[in-house]
Amino acid sequence: MNTGTVLDAAAAGDPGRTALVIDRRAISYDELAATVRQCAAVLAARGIVAGDRVAVVDGGSLLSIATLLAAALIGAAAALMNPALTPPELRGLLKNADCAGVGVAGQAYADRLRDAGATTVVTESDLAAVPARVPETAETPDTAAALILFTSGTTGLPKAVSITSGQLAARLSGMSAPFRAETPPTVGMMCVPFFHVGGSLGVLGSLSSGNTLVVQTRFDAGEWLRLVSEHRVATMFLVPTMLQRILDHPDFAETDLTSLVAIAYGAAAAPIALVRRAMAAFPKVAFANVFGQTETLGAYTTLLPADHGDPARAGSVGRPLPGVDVRVVDPATGVDVEPGTVGELWVNTSQNVLGGWLHTGDLGRQDSDGYIFPSGRLSDTINRGGEKFGPIEVEEALRSHPAVTDVAVAGIADDEFGQRVGALVVAHAPVTLDELRSHCRDSIAHFKLPERLAIVDQIPYSDTGKVSRHQIAALIANDV
Repeated sequence: MNTGTVLDAAAAGDPGRTALVIDRRAISYDELAATVRQCAAVLAARGIVAGDRVAVVDGGSLLSIATLLAAALIGAAAALMNPALTPPELRGLLKNADCAGVGVAGQAYADRLRDAGATTVVTESDLAAVPARVPETAETPDTAAALILFTSGTTGLPKAVSITSGQLAARLSGMSAPFRAETPPTVGMMCVPFFHVGGSLGVLGSLSSGNTLVVQTRFDAGEWLRLVSEHRVATMFLVPTMLQRILDHPDFAETDLTSLVAIAYGAAAAPIALVRRAMAAFPKVAFANVFGQTETLGAYTTLLPADHGDPARAGSVGRPLPGVDVRVVDPATGVDVEPGTVGELWVNTSQNVLGGWLHTGDLGRQDSDGYIFPSGRLSDTINRGGEKFGPIEVEEALRSHPAVTDVAVAGIADDEFGQRVGALVVAHAPVTLDELRSHCRDSIAHFKLPERLAIVDQIPYSDTGKVSRHQIAALIANDV
């Protein structure tokens, strides 16, 4: 299947149906299909051919979504890049993904892409001058690249992840239902970044099913509330920081959110207290915790709604999906650890982009029933005098203190122990390091207790709800 054709069934079967809502504008399947053809014609006229990689620097706009499909139509692959990156950072991604000289950017980011090295930058205004001939849909082998995404890059330059047409087709068939003209569209919402695996796959899945997707180009809790109420949104994917800001917003209690049916959350660790609070606030909404990464094309485990009421599953990301094998191994030896012991998660599934066993770099433990409990990233492991542990369990202990609103934990370099435990805390009442240590003594071992503390107004999360432990460590060290 050519990825660029995912909307064809809906465009032919119900062309007036709303495909996207962006910036208060409803875009029909017919209009989106026409924009894709225009974009494909412009890219071909600029010299893009099958096998090329086309840099796309924009948010979730009509231009960027159309480019993802248009590039695939002619056998090329869109490389979706974070528009917040600087020209030097973009230059690194252009090189890593082996992009062509022709790129696509929102008007606000066009100069940034040129400064990064693109020789030709296509913007939305270029689509008006459409060449006479729209190129025919390319015959795309399953092994041809159809989409390029990038890892989060919290410890270095993001790595390009090439996703083939066959891999996308298989993933979409498992996450979306075929279009049926007689079936009313489900209204979903994309509020995670388009360049994130959850955003781009969410768009493709919605279009292939003929559903309607409300796009929030940059998350804002107040605007989220308005959009859900106005468009009667039923489903979406959120990162935990978004969920917290929604619940904390002053308009939350007065907003009609009765259309919501299901919320999936993930991409970063979800505090147990936050999940319980959300379930109480949305008693009729089905919550699912999903866990995965770019290399696995999103989720490879899910904590189902029925599991959310079981206290024993609190903090779990669920069990592996059908067809997914997970091992928990000692990263030093590659030998499987005993159930309940923390190790590195290795994943083997047909949706692995690289094939074979993927060493995820995630730490976690698996109980005797197969449920996985993440402990953080292997690269985030704190080594205090030879005692090694992840930051998440320390964060959960600290969050249970009544004065703590949010927290991030990291290892701080230390001459005596190698690392000390540092905590960056957002508090709504005065709190001291001694008070926090005393509070946590009954829930975590003594060597995991925080030894450095910095109080801040907010935790510096990325657009995908993650924190850079290196940045957290630097902030704590500079505050001490």
